[in-house]
Amino acid sequence: MIIPCIDILDGKVVQLVQGREKVLEGDAPLAMLAKFSAFPEIQVIDLDAAMGRGENNSLVELLASWAKCRVGGGVRTADRARKLIEQGAHRVIVGTAAFTPAIEEIAAAVGPQRILIALDSKYGKIVVKGWQEATEFTAEEVIGRLEPFCKGFLCTYVDKEGMMQGTDLEWFRRLRAATSHEITAAGGITTIEDIRALKAMNIDAALGMAIYTGRLDLADLKDE
Repeated sequence: MIIPCIDILDGKVVQLVQGREKVLEGDAPLAMLAKFSAFPEIQVIDLDAAMGRGENNSLVELLASWAKCRVGGGVRTADRARKLIEQGAHRVIVGTAAFTPAIEEIAAAVGPQRILIALDSKYGKIVVKGWQEATEFTAEEVIGRLEPFCKGFLCTYVDKEGMMQGTDLEWFRRLRAATSHEITAAGGITTIEDIRALKAMNIDAALGMAIYTGRLDLADLKDE
């Protein structure tokens, strides 16, 4: 499955490089949603909430009311996860909180089947708090023990996020071997060949920069 991404910063649809530098803005949120209407699921990330500097709840709720959305950004408490589900999110994406005791409360509040855990890797280590802090462990080390709390994993290769330089297919192979849960790949996915290689591993692809810049054509992607 191909999952287009809508990342929201200061009320606008944006694309960042490695979660820091804004390099482009997309159309208005509902206009982007219309462009992605052929795809079964959309990924919506509230970057302000992820960075702890505000939120875009009204926009998130609007998008979730119009499409099947997996929503992330600042999901660090059971109340936040529950609120997103109430706003219409199909699933919530949990990053930083997955590495704290809060993950047990979040899973109890909304059910593991409604949770995707974000495993974001930079220089080989998991990064948290909007990719601003590094931990001491790898995704391969933690993926197995996190299985009880989620339906799947959103695994981002941050080293190449937004850089249009390809992704690390070997890393995704290692993750695929480490869990039977569903995996969505993100970060640097640039070509149809990347998507097909991931599909062959039974891994979904979350796409951002490659479709916003036109490197990948939406019409072609609908057939993948």
